Amino acid sequence: MIRDKKYKRIVIKIGSSSITHPETGRQNLGKLERLVRTICDLRNRGMDVCLVSSGAIAVGRAAMGIEERPKEISLKQACAAVGQGRLMMTYQKLFAEYNHTAGQILLTKNTMANPVSRENARNTFEELFGLGVIPVVNENDTVSTYEMQFGDNDTLSALVASLVGADLLILLSDIDGLYTDDPNRNPDAQLIREVSEIDESIYGMAKASSGSNVGTGGMATKLAAARIATLSGADMIIANGADVHVIADIMDGEYVGTLFTAKENSNFNLAAYVMETIG
Repeated sequence: MIRDKKYKRIVIKIGSSSITHPETGRQNLGKLERLVRTICDLRNRGMDVCLVSSGAIAVGRAAMGIEERPKEISLKQACAAVGQGRLMMTYQKLFAEYNHTAGQILLTKNTMANPVSRENARNTFEELFGLGVIPVVNENDTVSTYEMQFGDNDTLSALVASLVGADLLILLSDIDGLYTDDPNRNPDAQLIREVSEIDESIYGMAKASSGSNVGTGGMATKLAAARIATLSGADMIIANGADVHVIADIMDGEYVGTLFTAKENSNFNLAAYVMETIG
């Protein structure tokens, strides 16, 4: 059980719908403040923490008064160009309030696939961790066209967890975990508390469960993330991000969600996986 484990390096992913107000699409500053405070407390406990944050496109949309989620890649990238700066400015201010420093890292598929770029990125992460800095990661939406395939950063967060050798990945979602069926449609759906093997029966449960108009990730992308994380040697938890204090509950062994247990495979090749599945 997670209560008995001592994690040293954690990657936390939060989606667009978890950090913006559904009515306006603007930043939910109260939730962002609670998220940052919780992460800073983990750093104060001596853990390395990396935050993978969606939201750049959503924040840019709101800033420019675009009500509908854009479909054109160029418009998405324009929204991201505006939103990423605003989002990072918020994170920098909030982390500074608790005497911590955030550093921005923007990644693309090619960063992960190219061995030189991948090693450079890994070295940057290690240097930031060594300096006590909290990396804030997003896909580089202004130059990349792979954002739809990264699935609202579910997959990206798992790739980051693999890259930095994290021992825990937390996906903050709009659902409590993996269910036997879509709980929004089937009241008899059961929450699965632990998954030790991601097999066909588990994949069969991966029905889209996100009804948000700001996020793109469904359960299928979360299972893809779980496969990457567990094969890389990290546990992964799907948790409901409605209350970000759930992170502290997880670390104290009190949260009941879905835990995917690590099943490290020395034959798992991160670059090959990226090229084969996100190409």
